[in-house]
Amino acid sequence: MTFYVAAYDTEQDACLAGVRKITAVHRQYGVPATFFITGKTLEANPAEYRELLDDPLFEVASHTYSHRMLRDQPYCGKAVQNGDLHTEIFKGKHIIEDVFGKPCRGLRPGCGFPEGLRGAPHLLAQVAEAGYEYLSSQLLGPDHTLPAPLAQPYTYAGEGHAGLWELPGHGWHDNVLKGLDCGLPRRMMLWPPAMPEAVPQGTIKTPDEEVRINRVLIDHALTENLTFVTLVLHPWSMNAFDPEMSMLRQTFEYVHSQGMGATTYYGLCQHMRQQVAAAASPG
Repeated sequence: MTFYVAAYDTEQDACLAGVRKITAVHRQYGVPATFFITGKTLEANPAEYRELLDDPLFEVASHTYSHRMLRDQPYCGKAVQNGDLHTEIFKGKHIIEDVFGKPCRGLRPGCGFPEGLRGAPHLLAQVAEAGYEYLSSQLLGPDHTLPAPLAQPYTYAGEGHAGLWELPGHGWHDNVLKGLDCGLPRRMMLWPPAMPEAVPQGTIKTPDEEVRINRVLIDHALTENLTFVTLVLHPWSMNAFDPEMSMLRQTFEYVHSQGMGATTYYGLCQHMRQQVAAAASPG
């Protein structure tokens, strides 16, 4: 079965209005979700986020403390260093655990990288020390391009962290697809594109156009019998572009029509561990 994993990068004050609407749609359709939230965003409205997200349907994971870069990123800036790096990795996790009273299992760095955190042993060491069980840091294609490929789960065993899973993000970052983040350049697109049918002629104008692209990604995942497919979505961007959440409703209806499973990122992490354990079991 191919899982659909709903996830939202919740990284600024304007996200709160979107999260109110998004959670209502999720409850209506019974679809679980992971909210990757920055510590600073949660600090600004802890009581309301707790009321919205303290629900078995939802996972709350870290999007770092303040969305500063863990690695150099050509569009989003240079990596923070030393104590600031420790703050981004550890403090965001601790705030989530303080507010929700439960473990924070996953970390999604701001913006993401083509190779995840491979080749960054100092980062992986801090992530492991902080007690994270998975990363979602591979959010871009080659040369920091979009749409991100449908990369599937893997561990950092080759870098000495066999228990740490990488669970990538797929497709477009929706704020880029909609042209709502004017600081990002148009040259982010890979040429030639790996999935040309998922590349519009320009920034999209309607929720229906976004649904069409979502369906391309979902269909590829189903055809290739992949473990999961996800979308990189931002509540502030979703609410600004589609305040009725039409895209979300249509996407969930399509997921249901295809007989797909749905889970959180941590649920996917647990599924992968079970698969590995089953494969290693004698007989």
